[in-house]
Amino acid sequence: MTAELDQFDLWAGLAGGLALFLFGMDLMTAAVKRAAGEHLKTLLGRVTRNRFLGALAGAAVTGLVNSSTVTTVILVGFISAGLMSMAQSVSVIMGANIGSTVTAQILAFNVTRLALPMIALGFLLAFQTRREPWRDYGRMLLGLGFVFYGMGLMSAAMVPLRTNETFIDFIAALANPVAAILTGMIFTALVHSSATTTGIVIVLAGQGMLTLETAIAVALGANVGTCATAGLAAVGKPREAVRAALVHVLFNVAGVLIWVAFIPQLAALVRHVSPAGDVPRQVANAHTIFNVANTLVFIGFTTQIARLVEWMVPDRPIAADEPLKPLYLDAALLSTPAVAMENARRELGRMGTYVADMLDRALPAVLGNSRGALHALEAMDKPGDRLHQAIIAYLGRGSLNRLSEDQAQTLMQLVAMSNDLEHVGDRIATDLTTSTRKRLDEHAPIRPEAARRITAYHADVAKALRQAVRAVMEEDAALAAEVRGMKREVTGLSRDIARERFRHVPDRVDGALMAYVREVEIVEILDGIFKIARRIARGEIETGAEPEPDAPPVAAAAR
Repeated sequence: MTAELDQFDLWAGLAGGLALFLFGMDLMTAAVKRAAGEHLKTLLGRVTRNRFLGALAGAAVTGLVNSSTVTTVILVGFISAGLMSMAQSVSVIMGANIGSTVTAQILAFNVTRLALPMIALGFLLAFQTRREPWRDYGRMLLGLGFVFYGMGLMSAAMVPLRTNETFIDFIAALANPVAAILTGMIFTALVHSSATTTGIVIVLAGQGMLTLETAIAVALGANVGTCATAGLAAVGKPREAVRAALVHVLFNVAGVLIWVAFIPQLAALVRHVSPAGDVPRQVANAHTIFNVANTLVFIGFTTQIARLVEWMVPDRPIAADEPLKPLYLDAALLSTPAVAMENARRELGRMGTYVADMLDRALPAVLGNSRGALHALEAMDKPGDRLHQAIIAYLGRGSLNRLSEDQAQTLMQLVAMSNDLEHVGDRIATDLTTSTRKRLDEHAPIRPEAARRITAYHADVAKALRQAVRAVMEEDAALAAEVRGMKREVTGLSRDIARERFRHVPDRVDGALMAYVREVEIVEILDGIFKIARRIARGEIETGAEPEPDAPPVAAAAR
């Protein structure tokens, strides 16, 4: 009965401690992402020219959010948008490996006795304060407290294993570096967290169950095992994401292959530079030295590495049936709302450009006599509708996460813009084509003078739409104000067109009256598109403003 009780205590302590450890890591990481997410894109975007600054930025961002996956996905967005080359991103990915060692350094501190006070203080800040930044700080502290408390439980539960023959035999087998590396690799691939593997290694080393050399070998294996997470995250993603994941794999595997023969020398080095007898700190330092050294070795070959992965993963042409397949809506970023919304903004930029191109193509179709051109214009609406639905679904999933007030306003602005762009597409593909088909059925050609005036008016509306989209993409309030300021000029032009055309409606001329009706109808539809462009611009000037009377129904989001 005693043996059974000991067995229960052992596994309960290990499982419960590991659960608290993982929960604490998740809680802490999510809080840091919310608090620091606004600055991640800016930090990475400023270091695209210098590989060493890129490595530092990658280390800083990954150290903050404890996720090299988030760093990699941000880079994929930059590469896809043309803001960064593959070669420039390689150094950032290398730096992300350095940033991942920050967790090991934190775990190496022996602060188990402070775990419960940290949990208590973190709880008070997270649930008893109303200011959002302090609540996030509380969640960080609460999560870190759970991490340390979980490590303490695992450490206490492992004490009986010192005399367990099966466990002793298993540890003895890990004296072989290859076996230790494979163990670290497999376990990390299963739990999708190199930090978890490192934490357990630190606990075992602190208990004296693992030698420093064995602990280093398991940590090296964890560096390879974490590539499985990057690989899975790249499945089904754009080619840039696959290449970034491949850089991660090549860098880590090459680093381990280089160091596997020098584990004793690395152990001797960290014993020399670390406090005597502090094995957890020695393990953490070995982990850091390994990744820093690898970065210094490979950072001079970023261009060659980029060329290699571009050769291994070549571009593929976009299929004709998926011209607007989402590129930036990565579910992995939903836990970092600021970055997720920035990617949704990029996707909206693609949608806005597509709708503006539809408007450009609409003019010759509407003024001409080709029913085939009208059919082609209608067909353009379906890809836009699919992208609109994908954006709304993505932002809807993002809204399930806790957002700050500013983030919530930005999210609603992006939702409104997506609905507005979809409504513009409908007005082009449905209203303009329907009006033109009626005109053709009525045999009512548009006069050359009227066509010239409509062309000039269309140019102003198209300019307003493109500038409104650009203002939101670049978060340029001055450009948005320019669009808002076009109202008097454009509205006056539409009235002049209607007034001038009415004066030239001849009596008793077949089709003249219906031609007038259709010309005015075209102008009214274009005027509605102009109002939507102004509303998009206003959303950038004043996020969360009340909709204007001509706003389309919110139900557009469901189409």
